[in-house]
Amino acid sequence: MTGQPTILWFRRDLRLADNLSVDSVVESGGPVIPLYILDEREQYCWDTGGASRWWLHHSLLSLERSLQKLGGRLTLRRGNTVEQLDRLVHETNARCLSWSEVAGPEATTLDSKIIEHLDSRLDIQRFQNHLLHASSVRTDAGGTYKVFTPFWKACLQLPEAATPLHAPDHMNFGNSTLQSECLKDWQLTPASPDWAAGLRESWSPGEQGTRSRMQELLEKVPAYSEARDCPAADATSRLSPHLHFGEISPRQIWHDIRHFCEPSDRGAEAFLRQLYWRDFSHYLLQNFPDLPVSPLRSEFARFPWLSDEKGLEAWQRGQTGYPIVDAGMRELWHTGWMHNRVRLLVASLLVKHLLVPWQDGADWFRDTLVDADQANNSASWQWVAGCGTDAAPYFRIFNPVTQGRKFDPLGYYVKQWVPELARLDAAWVHAPWEAPASALAQAGVQLGRSYPHVIVEHGYARERALAAWKSLRSA
Repeated sequence: MTGQPTILWFRRDLRLADNLSVDSVVESGGPVIPLYILDEREQYCWDTGGASRWWLHHSLLSLERSLQKLGGRLTLRRGNTVEQLDRLVHETNARCLSWSEVAGPEATTLDSKIIEHLDSRLDIQRFQNHLLHASSVRTDAGGTYKVFTPFWKACLQLPEAATPLHAPDHMNFGNSTLQSECLKDWQLTPASPDWAAGLRESWSPGEQGTRSRMQELLEKVPAYSEARDCPAADATSRLSPHLHFGEISPRQIWHDIRHFCEPSDRGAEAFLRQLYWRDFSHYLLQNFPDLPVSPLRSEFARFPWLSDEKGLEAWQRGQTGYPIVDAGMRELWHTGWMHNRVRLLVASLLVKHLLVPWQDGADWFRDTLVDADQANNSASWQWVAGCGTDAAPYFRIFNPVTQGRKFDPLGYYVKQWVPELARLDAAWVHAPWEAPASALAQAGVQLGRSYPHVIVEHGYARERALAAWKSLRSA
C-alpha cells in the first residue's frame, strides 16, 4: 500500500452512485479502506429492529459485491464505533476519515465524540447525502418551520438539487489483509423460526434492486396522484427502505422524475412533494431532538392514555375486528411494509379508538418495518396523534369502515390479507357484523370464532377519545 489511506466509513449510505463521500475519496486518488461498523449499543441503533436488521444484512451483501467488482472489499467491524475507528486508524496509519451524516440526536452525539477523539490526528470529511436540501432551512425571521407547506415552498425557492454523480469505475483500495468480521456471524437474519419468508418474496435490497424499483416507479408516476391512496393498487413507489438505507439518493429520484415526466405532470408533483415531506421529518428531528419520545405540543404530556396490553396485542396481530386495520397489520408482519393510507388508519385506531400511547405504536413499527426511520416514524406518529407540528387535529378520528369502503371499495386489499373474509361480498367485507346471517354462513365467516368481533365500537371509542382530548383543554 502506497501512501496513507482514507477510511471510507459507510453508515446509512450503502451505495456507490451519487455518494459525495465516495466521490471525494476517489477524486483524492489515494488508497481507500471501505468500512462498516455494527454498533449495537442501544443509543446508536434506533432502527435495528428485526425487519431492519434483515434488510441491513442484504444491503451490506450488495455493497460488498459492488466493491468486489472494483477489486476491493468491505471491512466489517462490530463494537463501540469510536473505539473501532481508533483501532483502524492505528492499524492503517490512516490520514483521513470520510463519512455521510445521519439524522437523529444519537447520531449527532456520536459524530461529536468521533471529532473530539480523532480530529487532531485525521483530516475529517463529512457530507450531507440523505436529503434533497440541507436541513438548515429557516423562516424569514430565522426561526424553525413547524408547518409543512411553508417549509416546502421555501425549499422550492432554493437551487435545484445537484446533478447526481455516477458510480466510480475504479477505486484505489488500501490494505486488503485487514481483519474483517464475517457478515453471517452478525446474525442479522432470523434462523429459527425463520419469519423472513415474506420479506424475501417482497424485496430486493441493494443498489441493483433499487434501480429496478426506480424503473417501476417511473412507469407509475403519471397515475400517482390518483392511484396512490388505493392500497389494493400497486401504485406507490415502495422506495422508502431503499432511501432509508441509502441505496439511492433523493437527488437521483428527483432528477429521474424531472427528466422522465412533463413539468405539468400532477403525478410527478405529488410524488416529489412526498420527498419533501421526508425532508421535513428529518428537519423536525434535527430541530426537536425529543421528537421520538415526547409530544411536540406540550399539553399532550397530560393526555390520559390507557394501558391496554390486550388491545395493543390484538392490534399488533391484526385481530381488531376492523378488516382494513387488520389487513394493514398483517401486510406489515408479512412484508415489513404497509401502504401509507393504511398506516394512517391503523395508527389512528391505536391512539384514538384504544387510547394507547403513540410511542407504543412507534415502537412496533420500529421493529417490524423494513423502512423504519427515526425521523419519519416519529413525525408521522405524532401527526396522527395530533401532538406534533402540523399535526392532524386530534378530533379527526377516522372511521375504519367508511375509510375502508372509500379506499378499498371492492375489498381486494382486505381479502388479500384477511383470507377469513375472502368469500364475503364486498358490500359487507368492511363491516362483517352488518352482514345478514345467510351471507356470513355462505362465506364461511363465524364472528367471534373465525374472525373477531370489533375490539371497540367506533361510536363509543370516538366519544371517549373526544372526552380525553377535551380534558386537556379544561386542565
